[in-house]
Amino acid sequence: MSQPDVAYSVRSASSGTLKRTITSMRNHHLIIDSPSVGEEITSGEAFFAGVASCGVTLIEGAAQEMQIPLKRMEVTIDAFRPTEPGQVIYSHVDMRFVLQGVSPEQGEALLDRYKGG
Repeated sequence: MSQPDVAYSVRSASSGTLKRTITSMRNHHLIIDSPSVGEEITSGEAFFAGVASCGVTLIEGAAQEMQIPLKRMEVTIDAFRPTEPGQVIYSHVDMRFVLQGVSPEQGEALLDRYKGG
């Protein structure tokens, strides 16, 4: 018997302040701003935080599954996009993984798993 799909439900609504949302997941609530406001976490930061967090948790899980002694890791994302109004396409995104406690070969194997290889 196959396992059910994982379901996520996220809701984002107007906050009453232009370009600011209240975003809810389960019992957690975040205030997320448009990058043009930027007083709170911005939508781009929230998006890339999810991607970075996913990188950490996927590689940690793969290390455990593959019995690789990963002690600690971090993922840093630097994303760049033009500042012209209405421009939402990123010019480039750099993603850096730092893995501690593994050999270079083990690190490559973990990154290959992350990349779907």
